[in-house]
Amino acid sequence: MDKMKELFTCLLLLSSFVISENVMSLTKEFNLNNEIYKVLTLDEWEQAQASGVIITELDKADGFIHLSTANQLNATLSLYFGKEESVVLLQVEHAQIHDKLKFEAPVPPGKRTSTFPHYYGDLNIKAVSQVWQLKRGAFEIPIEVMLQAEQGPNS
Repeated sequence: MDKMKELFTCLLLLSSFVISENVMSLTKEFNLNNEIYKVLTLDEWEQAQASGVIITELDKADGFIHLSTANQLNATLSLYFGKEESVVLLQVEHAQIHDKLKFEAPVPPGKRTSTFPHYYGDLNIKAVSQVWQLKRGAFEIPIEVMLQAEQGPNS
């Protein structure tokens, strides 16, 4: 029950973006226990659909695919996608990527202190269970509060 409350709180805190629609009809259902997400610009998502592989220029430079947990999404959106009017949020099937997934310190280092999911390999779009297009249009929570929420209740 705590996990469900935590995820619900995180989804409510997606402050700078609102979910506009499920942009891709997938046969898989939303998995409440699956907490691995990737945020892409619209151009990055178009490239992923064309190639079948999810990777950004930042991912290429760092040597792994940057992912976020549900708790980390709000700050990720604010810190790295603040100038975008619309982005694509992907829920990635943990079961399909767990063998090359590592939880590590954030890259680049900074104020974020929790560990982040990093995927070392080619992330095929077949590992995506849900796709949403998020459009700007909600209240903006201060970054300090987002970072605090990211740490969870026991920090």
